[in-house]
Amino acid sequence: MTNKDEYIEKARARLDQWTAEIETLKAKAQEAEADAKIRYQKQIEELRAQRDEAEKKMKEMQQASDNVWQDMKDGFDQAWDDLGKAFEKARSRFK
Repeated sequence: MTNKDEYIEKARARLDQWTAEIETLKAKAQEAEADAKIRYQKQIEELRAQRDEAEKKMKEMQQASDNVWQDMKDGFDQAWDDLGKAFEKARSRFK
């Protein structure tokens, strides 16, 4: 397995984890009061959009040549960091 394959495998695992977390947050939002529910649903939609964008970038990177994927990795790492921060922020609001 190449570094690229390993990286993509780890990225896919993170995407799966975030998908599961979105579903957990969605369940908590359903239990919230009306005003809070609206705020939570907005945050969930934002998280989904960011997750979808990260998945799109991962697929682009997966299809990139070995020479190009390393350059793409830097941008992808930044997207992961941003998404991770967004999840932490949302998770703290749901507590």
